[in-house]
Amino acid sequence: MTKLLEMNHTLCFASRTRLNVATSPFVISSGGGRGYCSKTCLPYRLKFTWYATLSAVVKEHNKSGFNGKEAALLVDELRNNFNTGRTKSYEWRISQLQNISRMLDEKEKCITEALYQDLSKPELEAFLAEISNTKSSCTLAIKELKNWMAPDTVETSVTTFPSSAQIVSEPLGVVLVISAWNFPFLLSVEPVIGAISAGNAVVLKPSEIAPATSTLLAKLFSEYLDKTTIRVIEGGVPETTALLDQKWDKIFFTGGARVARIIMAAAAKHLTPVVLELGGKCPALVDSDVNLQVAARRIIAGKWACNNGQACIGVDYVITTKDFASRLIDALKTELKTFFGEKPLESKDLSRIVNSFHFKRLERMLKENGVANKIVHGGQTIEEKLKISPTIVVDVPEASSIMQEEIFGPLLPVVTVEKIEDGFQVIRSKPKPLAAYLFSNNKELQEQFVQGVSAGGISINDTVLHVTVKDLPFGGVGESGIGAYHGKFSYETFSHKKGVLYRSFSGDADLRYPPYTPKKKMVLKALLSSNIFAAILAFFGFSQDSS
Repeated sequence: MTKLLEMNHTLCFASRTRLNVATSPFVISSGGGRGYCSKTCLPYRLKFTWYATLSAVVKEHNKSGFNGKEAALLVDELRNNFNTGRTKSYEWRISQLQNISRMLDEKEKCITEALYQDLSKPELEAFLAEISNTKSSCTLAIKELKNWMAPDTVETSVTTFPSSAQIVSEPLGVVLVISAWNFPFLLSVEPVIGAISAGNAVVLKPSEIAPATSTLLAKLFSEYLDKTTIRVIEGGVPETTALLDQKWDKIFFTGGARVARIIMAAAAKHLTPVVLELGGKCPALVDSDVNLQVAARRIIAGKWACNNGQACIGVDYVITTKDFASRLIDALKTELKTFFGEKPLESKDLSRIVNSFHFKRLERMLKENGVANKIVHGGQTIEEKLKISPTIVVDVPEASSIMQEEIFGPLLPVVTVEKIEDGFQVIRSKPKPLAAYLFSNNKELQEQFVQGVSAGGISINDTVLHVTVKDLPFGGVGESGIGAYHGKFSYETFSHKKGVLYRSFSGDADLRYPPYTPKKKMVLKALLSSNIFAAILAFFGFSQDSS
């Protein structure tokens, strides 16, 4: 398993160096000149460039690496603490949620600084996309927790009369959350909120590709949350492998499909259920009857203003008609200049590419035969700053990497079709995406899109905002994922729905017990068909036909 994980992860680093947070207050990331004080959360100016990207920071007790033995001891400790029942109480759950809420209020600057170091994420984008969404989820959980925990009463049947029945939610036990680097705070804390709400013990494994946020999460969780039942384990491939070798009651993973297959295989050894939040090529189908400026702005918001395209729900490619394509592209160019200026590589409102591996991957996509000559906007890069400008390409070869792989960056292919309805087949020709977007005022087309396109979620006339509606589930289908969360769905994801039947000792009829007689058979058949009159007749020895 380690070799497989290494194939998918280690290429993400230009170099791998370990830094011990207990002996050094600084966590160096690829932020191009900024350092981070893990003790005070204050920014420091340091002279390091992108190629000094560090792997995950390890804890003081973990100098030799977090191995399988330590992982087993950790899980045993958490399971023993879970078995005391402390996490099941409303008081424990609400106190932990309130502590997360307080942490978000008190450490907002620390969080935005860490996100800047890892991704050069603009402060407002960091607040809206990560801190605000996390706070919203936490606030909702605090408000609704009692309702979520309350048993649901259900109707019983005549066969159990007199009786009552309930669906009772119970925590799964000890769960593992493995988060992603692109929204490293939100995608770490939001699943943990669901796991805590449901009453579980939790281990969080943040992404080593966002080391500043990973270290901050470890520090804040230790400071604000119950260390006997909630832990953060930092590290890379060896640490993740050690964790995956353990028996968990659920594994929640956010990331790519290749690593998801490894995680699913590891979980299968223990019959552990999984939630896989993945991605895919999320399309935006644009009709010609739209408000062009608004449509362009919202596509940009769901592409370049969304971590510079490094988002699983970001617009991966656009489909529109040949007749309308030039107008749409001109509108995108105009709004891109409005948003990011004439020199977007100098804009403070664009995130950088996370590391050199992904920068080179995107650069290769752009330089591929049949793609480089189709650039109609952008294409500029600054490798030492890991910057790629918003780039639009038109009608590139279907076999090119940019059309076959999830882009996860600031490159936007535009695919043209004869009729807007032809776009449906383009979408269906690819694996089911995590999100799909339609821009159209045509109600019939909207209905066709909703019914005819299979995706994790859909937004009509906008992008990405559907994930902010907490009464909507967020999750994939097919290769874009398994399971869903957000709001009450997060609570249910980490809960087992237990059916409970209550009966007294009265009303104990002998119909269910041997010896089985023709009379009992007639009565039971009548009862099971809800024919009370026939049951009464049968009880007194008459059949409905003879009456």
